[in-house]
Amino acid sequence: MTGGSLAVGVDVGGTRIKAGLVDPQGRVVEQVRHDTPDRTTAARVVEDAVVAAVEELIALPVASDRGVTAVGVGAAGFVSAGEGRVVFAPHLSWRDEPLQERLRSRLARPVVVDNDANAAAWAEHRFGAGRGESPLLVVTLGTGIGGAVVRDGRLDRGRHGLAGEFGHMVLVPGGRPCECGNRGCWEQYASGSVLRREAVDLVAAGAPDLGALLHRSGGDVDRLQGEDVTAAAAAGDRVAGELLTEVGRWLGIGLANLVAALDPAAVVVGGGASEAGELLLGPAREALARHLVGRGHRPVPPVRAAALGVGAGLVGAADLARTSLGPTEPVF
Repeated sequence: MTGGSLAVGVDVGGTRIKAGLVDPQGRVVEQVRHDTPDRTTAARVVEDAVVAAVEELIALPVASDRGVTAVGVGAAGFVSAGEGRVVFAPHLSWRDEPLQERLRSRLARPVVVDNDANAAAWAEHRFGAGRGESPLLVVTLGTGIGGAVVRDGRLDRGRHGLAGEFGHMVLVPGGRPCECGNRGCWEQYASGSVLRREAVDLVAAGAPDLGALLHRSGGDVDRLQGEDVTAAAAAGDRVAGELLTEVGRWLGIGLANLVAALDPAAVVVGGGASEAGELLLGPAREALARHLVGRGHRPVPPVRAAALGVGAGLVGAADLARTSLGPTEPVF
């Protein structure tokens, strides 16, 4: 089998399910994408969508030729240590779901379920922008905000496997309501959803100079997405650029709190919203340096874009599943 056997990685986000066949070097050989079923649908419907994506990949000729050893799933929610049980998912319908057990039964293969940000952090540690860094702090920006820490070559999952839910740190007491049930959570001020929400609010308020944003959504504000804002900003649109600057500033404020608590060697920012690159990371670095306690008297860690982009979650999930079968070879 040329290049080694494959593992399937699945990244289940609040908006999309991304799945791929991943080789031992972290390369995605084939991948598929599907919309995530609405959070109001039954938990089993999301599970069915995951199974369908995995079976679609396993049916490909390359999977038959090289073999599929295991399946890894990164879920956007609180995943209990060792059990693969999704305790709570703010953007999905899962509540205390024994997802790992059910998928093992349905797919008849070894399955590992972990938090999606843990999976992305593992990928950046193994193959991406965080190699050689410890502690490594990874923050993912998508529908919400996830995060993880890799310390001395291991994911720091906490006592119950629930560490890293940085998006639900309360930055603004009494602030915007969050789907987790609290108010003022970080992800209500810095995430892909925020870009869309703020752009839609501007349109609703009749703000001027919104032609570029409306053009990208075909004139239908309900179709406007965070990636439309990013694309408009990259093309030089002033309003979109200001929205990204504001989200980047909030990103940096949250990072300042995390750096104060964790003192990481480096910070890697991934997820769909991070594709804005320096339009987002530039303001984030400035805000981090401005708000970090002890500024001027301590090192400020580098803030890097994820090398694996939006594919980090599925790559990491696949590698975590492969790792569960035995030792992995070092990647250089």
